[in-house]
Amino acid sequence: MLDGQRRQRLWRAIAAGAEAPGEDGWAQAVCLACVAALPGADAAILALRDTARAHEILGASDSWAAELAVSQYTVGEGPGVEAFTTGGPVLVPDMRVEQERWPGFADAARAAGAEAAFAFPLQLGAIKVGTLEFFRHRAGSLASNELSDAVLAADLATTGLVRQARDAEQDGREFAPRPVTSFQDVNIATGMLAAQLRIGLDDAFIRLRGHAFAKGRSVLDVARDVLEQRIPLDELAQ
Repeated sequence: MLDGQRRQRLWRAIAAGAEAPGEDGWAQAVCLACVAALPGADAAILALRDTARAHEILGASDSWAAELAVSQYTVGEGPGVEAFTTGGPVLVPDMRVEQERWPGFADAARAAGAEAAFAFPLQLGAIKVGTLEFFRHRAGSLASNELSDAVLAADLATTGLVRQARDAEQDGREFAPRPVTSFQDVNIATGMLAAQLRIGLDDAFIRLRGHAFAKGRSVLDVARDVLEQRIPLDELAQ
C-alpha cells in the first residue's frame, strides 16, 4: 500500500488538475506520479476515448508508453481498448498468453518490451471518458495493495477529468486539453479517403488501419503520408 507521503504526492498531482481546469501537462504529471508511486508500473498512459476513431493520448510517462498507446490505436485492440469497451479492469500478468486475445497487439507489445499490462476505465456512473493504463517490462500479477492503489489512481484521474470538463462547460469554454499524441491527422486523412472513395468514415478508417498493419507501421504515420500525398489514395481503394 502506498505510504502516506507517496499517496499525498499522487493525490496532489491528480487533484491539481481539478483546481486548474484544462491545464496543459496535467495528464502527463498524473502518469509520471503514478509510475513514481506504484512499484508495479514501469510506464503509464492516460487516454481519452470515445469511439475507435475518437482517441487522444493525454499523458504518457515516456516515449515507450506513447509507443504502446499508438500501437493499440493502430491495431484496434489491447488492454486499454478492452477496459474502455467493457467498463472493467483488464489485468494481464503475462503478455505471452494473449496472442489469441489480441493477435495484433500482443506480439507488438512484447517486441517493444512489454510483458505485463493493467488497464482501468475512467468512468463516473454511466459516463466513460477514457482509460488509465500501466505497463511493465517483467511478467507477473499486481500485488493486492498495488491493485488497490492503481484503482485509486484511476478513480482520482476520473474525478479530475470530469471536474475539468464540467468547469469548462460552466465557464463557457471548450474542454480541450492538449494531448501528448494527437490523432487529428488520422481524422483528416480518414475524411479525405472517405470523400475520394465515396465511402463512410468508419470504412475509410478501417482501410487506413489495415494498410498500416499490413506494412508494419503506425496508422498515424500512414495518415501523415496520405496528407503529404506520399501514398496515392487509390492504393487504399481495396
